[in-house]
Amino acid sequence: MRKITIAEKIKAYRSENNITQEAFGALLGLSPQAVSKWERSECYPDITILPDLAELFGCSVNDFFEYTGHR
Repeated sequence: MRKITIAEKIKAYRSENNITQEAFGALLGLSPQAVSKWERSECYPDITILPDLAELFGCSVNDFFEYTGHR
């Protein structure tokens, strides 16, 4: 089974909310280049930004991971 990456989820949430990389970066105080790198899986957002991402998209931090709470 193929797993959805954090990069794909960030891009999907951003696109679903019609937010450009520039506007998204500005909301977080980051450059659009940083957002682009996240979406290309070149790097990941700092863990301290995840709660802000979840709040912006109306989801939980766990939604960015394939975590179900069970092993």
